[in-house]
Amino acid sequence: MQPTDYGPFPYVPINRRPKWKWPNGARVALWVIPNLEFFSLKSPMPGHPWEKAAEQKTPTVRQWGQRDYGNRVGVFRMMEVLSRHGIRATATTNADVCDYHPQIIEDAVKLGWEFMGHNKTNTTRLNAIPPEEERALIRYCTEKLRQATGKKPVGWLGSGLTETWNTLDYLVEEGYLYVSDWVNDDQPYKMNVNGKQLVYLPYSYEINDSGQVHYRFATGDEFATMIRHTFDVLYREGAESARVMAICLHPFIIGVPHRIGALDAALRYICAHEGVWKATGEEIVRAYLASGAAI
Repeated sequence: MQPTDYGPFPYVPINRRPKWKWPNGARVALWVIPNLEFFSLKSPMPGHPWEKAAEQKTPTVRQWGQRDYGNRVGVFRMMEVLSRHGIRATATTNADVCDYHPQIIEDAVKLGWEFMGHNKTNTTRLNAIPPEEERALIRYCTEKLRQATGKKPVGWLGSGLTETWNTLDYLVEEGYLYVSDWVNDDQPYKMNVNGKQLVYLPYSYEINDSGQVHYRFATGDEFATMIRHTFDVLYREGAESARVMAICLHPFIIGVPHRIGALDAALRYICAHEGVWKATGEEIVRAYLASGAAI
């Protein structure tokens, strides 16, 4: 993809699009996305959001330990809550999780979760590696997830939601169906990548425990209120045309004891409504493409 002033998709305002619905007339596709991430103890991490990782010396034990808590404890609380509400998650998954925490992958496969490519480790960003290494990294992550889960991933989210000018081309080469880095819509849309197609599936940096809790210091209850308020608006708008409700989560943040109940309550509220389709990312994208309204 050549550098451009606008993205590889047309600007189509939401009030000038065809009206359409999800399967069975659902108003909202509920998409829950846990981030299964691995952080190397050999890589420095910031102590607080306003600090730089480069200012720290390894091992950054406390910062690393907080995140390891999510993989040792928090993710299993999340699995319990999501299963209680009949939700099959779509997990953005660092390839290194397959090697260091295979038990998480094993349990998620049993629950019918989908897995998205999400770099090798969360201490590496695509825009921070040599350009000639990016294609090989994406290919490695794709194959590692295929081997570990039994299914080749069809969705991608860059760690830190980062891309380079080449990322979309490499994703198309690897046969990806959708990407979710762009956070600029409430409906899917088509991307034109040098004449080939990718779909953007709406991820959120607003309904995201990292953005709200970790960086903006919201409480668990405040985050749950944001989830409910967002759902109310999308549900109302979904009566006219389909919407995606993305809830983006990190086990080390939402999976702690004093926040997990807030997630449970927010999901209980959403799932009490008619016309909510609990779906994986692949299911949502394929339904969008089959709707006849894909733009």
